[in-house]
Amino acid sequence: MKAAVLVEPGKPLELQDLSVSKPGPHEVLIRTAACGLCHSDLHFIEGAYPHPLPAVPGHEAAGIVEAVGSEVRTVRVGDAVVTCLSAFCGHCEFCVTGRMSLCLGADTRRAPGGAPRLTRSDDGSTVNQMLNLSAFAEQMLVHEHACVAINPEMPLDRAAVIGCAVTTGAGAVFNAAKLTPGETICVVGCGGVGLATINAAKIAGAGRIIAVDPMPEKRDLAKKLGATDAIDAGPDAAKEIVEMTKGGVHHAIEAVGRPASGDLAVASLRRGGTATILGMMPLNHKVGLSAMDLLSDKKLQGAIMGQNHFPVDLPRLVDFYMRGLLDLDTIIAERIPLEGINDGFEKMKQGHSARSVIVFDQ
Repeated sequence: MKAAVLVEPGKPLELQDLSVSKPGPHEVLIRTAACGLCHSDLHFIEGAYPHPLPAVPGHEAAGIVEAVGSEVRTVRVGDAVVTCLSAFCGHCEFCVTGRMSLCLGADTRRAPGGAPRLTRSDDGSTVNQMLNLSAFAEQMLVHEHACVAINPEMPLDRAAVIGCAVTTGAGAVFNAAKLTPGETICVVGCGGVGLATINAAKIAGAGRIIAVDPMPEKRDLAKKLGATDAIDAGPDAAKEIVEMTKGGVHHAIEAVGRPASGDLAVASLRRGGTATILGMMPLNHKVGLSAMDLLSDKKLQGAIMGQNHFPVDLPRLVDFYMRGLLDLDTIIAERIPLEGINDGFEKMKQGHSARSVIVFDQ
């Protein structure tokens, strides 16, 4: 199969021929239909976050089940599925207390010393699987707890972006913030995750939704997806938000992963408000609350993958799309072949558009 391989940080991905192993117990072989380009992948490609190499990135995908191993109970051959990087074991402390997105997923990977899932076709050398998925490839071999069956009528190019951007953004609203209808929210960063957050805030009944982004194009998209206001992410943005809302917002969601945007989210809060950080910040960076923030009962939290319970959350998000509530069509800026992946990431660096989605078998 063809796959985009990260051989060296800071270098373009290389299209290579790989072999995929046969499904073992609890494993599912998926024919990849579509995969979104996520900024999280770019962090690994540029070397900001370390990972054993060579590896196949990609984690925001949908496809069709081609084969299943023994013990698989959750999906069948022919099922349309969405994958999710937060594969869960089902029996650790985090899983049994309902915090599945925190599971480290040790039992969902092959044991050390076992046959690798991915190898190079020419010499049989191991290619590492990234984030339990490695979706920039024509096939994925994953644990059954890394995918979920969805409505077969759902278009798979739209379903793909649910696997990360929408799960993270919507989860921040529904699970982490637990937004109450009528509350105000600001979303810092209007890429795929931020736009999904705005759309979810509209669905949840937020009273005022303020989008913050330096790019006019993205502010326009944010308004289309439900933002009541859209402002530039300039030095006075927090002051502007506090004045607009007469004291600040109830919820501030950081969705870009830059230190300044985390500070902006905290500075935009009203007394008792909560800032939720979704973006992948530089590993040595810290976001904090001042003594006065703490005395004002302000809160700061992370929400990895939107604190999802993806076997339940993803089918519901699919249903939201099918019912016309979730606007995935606006979030997707372009559809590209696998061969266009490096150009897609270059466009992402420029920051002018939302999601690029690789569509296989175009």
